[in-house]
Amino acid sequence: MSARRPVSDWATDWDHTDPTWIEDPFPIWDDLRRRSPIAHSERFEDGAHFPSRYADVREISYDTEHFSSRRVIVREKKFNPVMPSPPITSDPPEHRPARMPLLPAFNPKAIEKITPRTRALCHRLIDGFIANGKCDAAGDYAQHIPTRTTAAMLGTSEEDGDLYRRWIKMALEEGIHDNDKVMQSLKEMTIYFGEELKKRGTKPSDDLISFMRDQRIDGQPLPPDRLIGTLRLLLIAGIDTTWSAIGASLWHLATHDEDRRRLVAEPSLMDTAVEEFLRAYAPVTMAREVVKDVTVNGCPMKPGSMVLLSFPAANRDPEMFPDADKVLIDRKENRHAAFGLGIHRCIGSNLARMNLRVAIEEWLKRIPEFRLAPGARVTWSEGTVRGPRQLPVVFA
Repeated sequence: MSARRPVSDWATDWDHTDPTWIEDPFPIWDDLRRRSPIAHSERFEDGAHFPSRYADVREISYDTEHFSSRRVIVREKKFNPVMPSPPITSDPPEHRPARMPLLPAFNPKAIEKITPRTRALCHRLIDGFIANGKCDAAGDYAQHIPTRTTAAMLGTSEEDGDLYRRWIKMALEEGIHDNDKVMQSLKEMTIYFGEELKKRGTKPSDDLISFMRDQRIDGQPLPPDRLIGTLRLLLIAGIDTTWSAIGASLWHLATHDEDRRRLVAEPSLMDTAVEEFLRAYAPVTMAREVVKDVTVNGCPMKPGSMVLLSFPAANRDPEMFPDADKVLIDRKENRHAAFGLGIHRCIGSNLARMNLRVAIEEWLKRIPEFRLAPGARVTWSEGTVRGPRQLPVVFA
């Protein structure tokens, strides 16, 4: 891939794959809120808008008349054919019947059942590196937790986690610049889930693939393309997002001694701290396609253009959150948008919260004192999901 052209002005030429944006986007968003609350860029086919205020992100999220979810990633070139991953790529009226079958699998009782297994997994991962006195908190820990938890829920092999990570990177990072990578990942996932469904046949089982196979809408099973599209979504939407949140939280604790030590001393703060980490380091940015002429906050938008819907930027809006750029682990009012807004609010929020909370709890029990490794470089992901990809730490 050729080198990217440097950004000339974030307000008129923004690029969410620019190294400056990837490394530290927060000053960019602060600047845009002041001088261009809905920025624009022609780097992407048909142009793309970037709202940085919570109110504008919320308005667009709830407006399904003017904004479609059929394309949820801003790419250099539009991706055709669109391979749906319902319900996240569904619009009303198709959205609700696509979403409803998934809800029982992610309700609080269902997540409570798998929590002990997740704690045991965290302990096994820590056992693998604690004696070394150092690790990559992203690659050795955070990335494995949602990957293996999801594999267990699906009823697949934990070793398949390497496949999942590869597909996610192709779809969400490399695919922004290379549509062939997206198609390859989607095709490989389609073949994979087709084979998993064949293995199961019609035999009853309590795994998530069998659960989705057995769902009925108006008495009819899900069509094969819709069933596999939903299973693809469970990988793409639920793994990278969660490991990024875990990694960013550990990065914060490695770089903020006072917060880390307070959380160790006051474990009752954990739920509040988790919500603040989700607000401050929200990993997910989605997109919408404009389908009807509309004006948002004085900015006209034309059909065919895209909107990069940044929930992380919304969560840093000082009009919505006092001291928005401060991470306050005891923040009381916290109506953050880390899990999205509107009809597409994340179905897996209970699972994500559990993974994040348990990952931090078990880490702090075993490794209460840790910091970034001296001289080591932390790298962050590019594209739709933001989180540390390399997080070298040392501990006492």
